[in-house]
Amino acid sequence: MHIGYAATVPNVPGALVVFAAKTGGLVGAATALDTATGGQLARAVVAVRFEGDAASVVEVLAPAGCDAGRILVVGLGAGEKADAAVFEKIGGAIVAKLITSGATDVTVDMTGIDSIALPLASAAARLAHGATLRAYRFDKYRTTMKAKHKPTLTALTIVGADAAEPGLAAIAAGVTLTRDLVSEPANIIYPESFVARVRAAAPDGLMIDVLGEAEMTALGMGALLGVSQGSAREAQLLTMRWNGGGDTTPVVLVGKGVTFDTGGISLKPPPGMEDMKWDMGGAGAVAGALHALAARRAKVNVIGVCGLVENMPDGMAQRPGDVVTSMSGQTIEVINTDAEGRLVLCDVLWWAQEQFKPAVIVDLATLTGAMIVSLGHEAGGLFANDDALAAQLSAAGEATGDKLWRMPMGEAYDKLIDSPIADMKNVGPREGGSITAAQFIARFIKPGVKWAHLDIAGMVWAAKDGPLWAKGATGYGVRLLERFVADNFEAS
Repeated sequence: MHIGYAATVPNVPGALVVFAAKTGGLVGAATALDTATGGQLARAVVAVRFEGDAASVVEVLAPAGCDAGRILVVGLGAGEKADAAVFEKIGGAIVAKLITSGATDVTVDMTGIDSIALPLASAAARLAHGATLRAYRFDKYRTTMKAKHKPTLTALTIVGADAAEPGLAAIAAGVTLTRDLVSEPANIIYPESFVARVRAAAPDGLMIDVLGEAEMTALGMGALLGVSQGSAREAQLLTMRWNGGGDTTPVVLVGKGVTFDTGGISLKPPPGMEDMKWDMGGAGAVAGALHALAARRAKVNVIGVCGLVENMPDGMAQRPGDVVTSMSGQTIEVINTDAEGRLVLCDVLWWAQEQFKPAVIVDLATLTGAMIVSLGHEAGGLFANDDALAAQLSAAGEATGDKLWRMPMGEAYDKLIDSPIADMKNVGPREGGSITAAQFIARFIKPGVKWAHLDIAGMVWAAKDGPLWAKGATGYGVRLLERFVADNFEAS
C-alpha cells in the first residue's frame, strides 16, 4: 500500500478519517468538519453511541458539503495516553475497516491533533507503520476469490503531519519477509529455497554464507543432521552478517528453521499437521530482523544464524532410542523424534559460539506445545541466564507489542533430562515441558555467554485477525529483535 503525505486534504471521493477523544468528543479536523456541515457529524457520532476508545472506528455517511465518499471517526482514547502503540493500532484499524470495502484511497486528517503522548510527526509515522503492517495479505494461491473479498485499498495519505521515523519502512519490509517465509507451504519453502529467498531479498551489505550437509558432517553436527536424515531435502546452515558497528563484538541471533515438522517417527496426529509449515518461525524472525537492520543501515554488528531442516519419517529417519553426538561432544538419547527443534538449536548455538565468540546470544524457536498451554497466544516465553538481558528483551517486547513473559529455570528442572545411557535425553516428563526444553538448550551455552531463549510457539501464527495482522503469519519477533538491538547495542 502506498503511504503519502499532503499539506491539504485531496479533493477525492475516497474515505476521510478524522478523530474523536474519549467520550466521543470530536477533535482536530473533525471539529472543523462538523462546523462546516452544521453539526451533522457530531449528531451521527452520538446516534451510534461512539465513545472514542483508542483505535475504535465508526463509519458514518458523509454529510452534505463533504467531498469524501465516506467518513471514519477514529478514537484517540485518553489523548495523553495516545502513544506509538496506540497510533500503530489506529493505522491498523483504518486498514482493517477499508481494505476490502471498495474504497481505493483514504485520507487521514491529523490537522489540529495535540495533547498526545508523542510528537505529531512520530504519531503520523506510527499510524502509517501500523497501516502498512495490517495491509499485508497472502493471497497468491487464491485464484477463484470473489471480487468482494479482494483488497481494494491501495493508498493512504496523511494530512497535517509528516513522518519523522524513516527506519520504520525497513522494519516493515523485514516483517513482510518473515510473513512471506512463514506463510509459504512446505513444498515451496524448504531449507535450500529458504536460503534462496533470503539471499534474493538481502539489502546491500548483508552478507550471506551457507554450509551444507557435507560441511556440517565434518563439523560433527550429529544432533542437527539426525533430524534431517529422514528428509530428501538437504539441511542448510544459513548465516547472515551485518557489520555496521566497526570493531564491536557482534550480537548473535539464532533461529530454529524446521521448514516442515511431521514429528518424524514419533509422528504427529494428521489433523492440524499442515500448520507445521510455520515451525521455521524462529528462523523467519531472525531473517526478517537482519533484513530490517541492514535495510536501515543500523550502526551495529549483528549475526543471524538459522538451522534449516525438514523432519520427515522415511526409512532413514532417526528412531526413538537412538543416541546422537552433538558438535559439543555431548551425547543425546533421542526419546521423542518430535522434540527435534532443540536438537537443531544445540548444534547451531555451539557452532555460533565457536565461530563468533559472542558475549550475547539469543535464540528464537517455535519449540514446544507446552508453551502454548502456559501462555496461550498472548506472549512468548522468555528463558535467560542473565537478569539484565531478560529485562532488555522484556522491555523491547513491551515497546513493540511482541510481548514476552519470563519463565523459571533451575537445577531441579535440569535433572529431569538426565539419561541413563547418554549425557542427556531430549525430553523430560510431560510437566514443565517448555522449561525442560530450555534446560536442554542451556547445556550448550558456554560459561560467560549471556543467553536467552524465546519459545514463540504460540505467536508466529494467528487463527484470527489482530491489530497489526490478518489471520495467518504475524511476523512476531522481527520488531522485538530490531528494538532489542537498537536500544542496547547500536551506536548513537
